Amino acid sequence: MATVLLVEDTMTEAVIIGGTLKNAGFEVIQAISSEEAKVRLTESKPDLIVLDVVLPGESGFELCRELKEHTDTSAIPVVMCSTKNSEMDKFWGMKQGAAAYLTKPITPDELVRTVKLLIQG
Repeated sequence: MATVLLVEDTMTEAVIIGGTLKNAGFEVIQAISSEEAKVRLTESKPDLIVLDVVLPGESGFELCRELKEHTDTSAIPVVMCSTKNSEMDKFWGMKQGAAAYLTKPITPDELVRTVKLLIQG
């Protein structure tokens, strides 16, 4: 079973996204901030990270860039998820190393399809 690290600070979104991933057969580890995500990454290496952009403290953009700069996390695909849906936001997310950028509200089918594609990839 593939493992996904979900970094989301909004409880409702975390329940929806986490539930969607669990129903699709993924094991889900959750974090509510970039700092907590870094702790989770020292405990285990997920197959993929679903990362909110707007987080308390360090943003998802900053965390994604850090993950891609470190050899032990650089190969983990990152799916950015955000209400920020301008072309510049999407461009910036991809420039930080994200493999995909999904806008909220997330369509469950699109989320599952994207995650499966990147994990099998």
